[in-house]
Amino acid sequence: MPTPLSSVPARALVAALLVAAFCAQAVAALRPHIPLLLASTVLSLAIEGVMYRWQRGMQSVFAKSHADITVRHVLRDLLLVVALLRLGEQNRETLYTPLVAGLLAFYALHCAIQAVSILVRRTRTLPVVTRNIDASALRLSPASPLLLRRPNDRILIFGLPATAGLLATAATDDVRYAVLGIAVSLGLSLVGLCNLLVRLLPSRRPAGEHETLQWLDAWLAEYRPTAGLYFSGGVSSAYQANMWLEPLAKLDGRPLIVLRERFMVQKIGPTDVPILCLPKVSTLMRLEDSSLQILIHPSNSGKTSQVLRIPTVKHTFVNHGESDKLSSCNPYAKAYDEVWVAGPAARERYALADVGVEDKDVVEIGRPQLDGLRPYAGPPAGAWTTVLYAPTWEGWDGNPGNTSVIEAGENLVRALLTDPGVRLLYKPHPLTGSVDPRAGAADLRIRELIRAANRERAVEQPRDTGELALRTRELDRLTTTATRAAADQVERMMLQSAPEPGRANAVAAATAAWEEAYWASLPQGEHQVVTDVRPALYACFDRADLLISDVSSVISDFLASGKPYAVANTSGLAEDTFRKAFPTVRAATVLTPDAAGVPDLLETVRHPEKDELAEVRAELKRELLGPDEPVSQVRFNDAVQALCSEAQEHRARMVERLAAETATEIPDQGKSLTPPQPAHQA
Repeated sequence: MPTPLSSVPARALVAALLVAAFCAQAVAALRPHIPLLLASTVLSLAIEGVMYRWQRGMQSVFAKSHADITVRHVLRDLLLVVALLRLGEQNRETLYTPLVAGLLAFYALHCAIQAVSILVRRTRTLPVVTRNIDASALRLSPASPLLLRRPNDRILIFGLPATAGLLATAATDDVRYAVLGIAVSLGLSLVGLCNLLVRLLPSRRPAGEHETLQWLDAWLAEYRPTAGLYFSGGVSSAYQANMWLEPLAKLDGRPLIVLRERFMVQKIGPTDVPILCLPKVSTLMRLEDSSLQILIHPSNSGKTSQVLRIPTVKHTFVNHGESDKLSSCNPYAKAYDEVWVAGPAARERYALADVGVEDKDVVEIGRPQLDGLRPYAGPPAGAWTTVLYAPTWEGWDGNPGNTSVIEAGENLVRALLTDPGVRLLYKPHPLTGSVDPRAGAADLRIRELIRAANRERAVEQPRDTGELALRTRELDRLTTTATRAAADQVERMMLQSAPEPGRANAVAAATAAWEEAYWASLPQGEHQVVTDVRPALYACFDRADLLISDVSSVISDFLASGKPYAVANTSGLAEDTFRKAFPTVRAATVLTPDAAGVPDLLETVRHPEKDELAEVRAELKRELLGPDEPVSQVRFNDAVQALCSEAQEHRARMVERLAAETATEIPDQGKSLTPPQPAHQA
């Protein structure tokens, strides 16, 4: 996969060629020089096409320099007109005046289309965004991609006939080409403007805000949600919610997903659970009058405090992973009614952290996501020992012990690659290098080490049966909604109104089939750098005989498998201090930054009788994740039902108290209506 850095030369080349093309066109127009004019104009149009197809990011770069595509298009046509005026006889100015007027009319129509498209977009921006919900009552309709979402594409396509006509006239001295081209551009613009104006008619608009909110209240009353997942975050944080989709879908009752950012609707993975995006606080507050009883929070965000104001809903924090880091005991957790953790270790962690979370509010539910993880089945059965190196990222606090990539990553990988029986799976955290450039540079060097090792290792290439391509198409069909790239939220709401019955189960089966086909398609013994969304981390867990990672939720989750694991100690602490500071390391082999312990570690993996930490891992697994029975999904569901019952009881007490207060106020109000008697009548 190309990195952003590797595309810098390509972007620079595109920019240089476009500037050179315009300079050459200006020279050709002023001289005038027809061959140079033709070549430079065609080159600039070709570069526009390249940017449209492969370098769309360059559009914003030019826009920041006030040289967006509209300016470039006007300049290109202006230079063509200048060239025509400088060619031939003096009466050219009179001859080409109508052409200039036609161009001015075209650009005026372009501005009008842009203004009307803004109005149309506003009518198509609803106060609610949905998925897996039938919202046809809101009069949803497809978007017009060329007119609504891509003004740059619009002027390029609508203006191309005019530019081509001017260019043909410059080459042939036949003004009819320019007249025809400008007429076509004007016609396209008029048709586009009429198309937009029609969309402003009341019958063609989606429902207004008041009507949409009435529909929302009616849908909530009909669906009657019981438990919901609340999530707010940035583009790269969707994984925190996605890991809870399957446990949420398996709950008893009627689950719901509540989002706050519009873009997040498309970031949520495949699920049958209804999704409501409520961007405004005033819209969010309408949940107070619904049947929703609890909201489950996998992360903290700035908008969490807004939903906590709803008194009729109980709130619980489940986090998106547990580790020994301080972030797993955030003081903000005391704002929730309950904090749900995996096992006793997290309960103790909150007690020791003393952040205001009372022990009675901590509930152990296990980790439902890990119920399907393959358990330990003994030493490596084949010729290869598969080692998963999954370091975490550097974090925001600058702690050198957060990630092993900088100080130990290359040493660990070299030591593993030295063993001829090791097959390495390297899966770095997606945010690696986002804070500390040294981590990003080390990550690139690690990848190069792996590529070099693969070049030296002679492996047998499996026969391509087409199975992986078939499974990929099937999985893409199930997980990708058939929407156009320019579809807006209203169109997506229309197309994603309801999932196919049993779609979530079909996605799970297709994912399992894809993973089997993926691993089977790889050469035996070839090292892999895993950075794509597929295969997921848990799929790598199932293939690994050993995990090497850092202090993070990765090792807590891996413990569910019962397999050996190691933790790189780059904190600068002595090993005994390191183990005491981080309980999740207690059952791990601790590796120093020089990776000297890797050979002995591999020996214990291949010969379990030498593994002295097996019983410690089993004990630590119970502490971190709770008992094996009942399974985590059952405990999760029980916790949900218990908190729902508390919410119902709390709501009933609120109703009783309100009724009592109302009954007390009525007699008082009646007495106040009777005028006071004079003292002599008393």
